[in-house]
Amino acid sequence: MNLVDTHCHIYSSEFDADRADIIAKAESEGIIKILMPAIDISTHVQMLQAEDQFAGRCLSMMGVHPCSVKKNYKDELKVAEQYFEKRPFIGVGETGLDFYWDISFKEQQYESFQRQIELALHYNIPVVIHSRNSMNESIDVISRYQKGDLKGVFHCFSGTVEQAKRIIDLNFFLGIGGVLTFKKSGLDAVMEQLDLKQVVLETDAPYLAPVPFRGKRNECSYIKFVAQKLADIKKMPLEEIASVTTANAKRLFNL
Repeated sequence: MNLVDTHCHIYSSEFDADRADIIAKAESEGIIKILMPAIDISTHVQMLQAEDQFAGRCLSMMGVHPCSVKKNYKDELKVAEQYFEKRPFIGVGETGLDFYWDISFKEQQYESFQRQIELALHYNIPVVIHSRNSMNESIDVISRYQKGDLKGVFHCFSGTVEQAKRIIDLNFFLGIGGVLTFKKSGLDAVMEQLDLKQVVLETDAPYLAPVPFRGKRNECSYIKFVAQKLADIKKMPLEEIASVTTANAKRLFNL
């Protein structure tokens, strides 16, 4: 059984003490690729070092996280663009909108998001979208840009059936992670009504660990608990969930 973790911050300092062990454990449990979204200038070097150290297993994206859009956001965008000029990446992001933590740079978040969508179109790679407290707004932005060539995923999807259908209609994917296992999330009822053709799995490690590890550090290998929960919801064999979502990840990210 093979799985792809489509969203994991394995380069984060939370893994400095045991990164190699965590990746080895993930490999032993069938995780064939770990896709790493960028955050900002403060972590690009660490991310690329992890990619070099675990060549072929950990693959980098490049972008500016919406929570990193501050007064210097133009500098952040410039650095990301310069990286793209030097080498290829598997995706743009994570980008998007975050209206949970701070909305004082709301306009700049929109500008950063739109510029990164343009990068995704230019390089013909997926855009990976963070949409905390901004799901409808993020979908609206994508709908304005989708002319048939844009592709990507709404990372950590936890919205409604209606929002999911809007995303799927835009030919985008839903990134499903540990939230699916949370009793009061309601995401189980949403996923019960959706086809799996536009679904990929993720951990967002070290964040959002699934039950039974909720509240602890998340790990790549814990993606199996997300896959099992989805199998239970869809009344499908775990192996079929793995096969479908892995094929989707390969298709989306050209793996």
